[in-house]
Amino acid sequence: MPNIKSQKKRAVTNLKRNAAVSSEKSALKTAIKNVRKAIEAGDKAAATSALNVAYAKLDTAVSKGIHHANYAKRQKSRLSQAVNALN
Repeated sequence: MPNIKSQKKRAVTNLKRNAAVSSEKSALKTAIKNVRKAIEAGDKAAATSALNVAYAKLDTAVSKGIHHANYAKRQKSRLSQAVNALN
């Protein structure tokens, strides 16, 4: 445990930030999973609405610096291709 006041504060801040980032990552993974479930079920309407949610979560993750921009672009591309393949 640190003895310096600023480092004590930093330790607390790091814990809070870690929790926020973990929550954001978990929500993103859930959104992507929901799209995949809708694709497996063959429900194009549900897949499209879930895709819109996943797009928003991916954009938020990039803007907050949680994920790299190329990661988001790759995920969007793969998900949209899978949704468009549904007939």
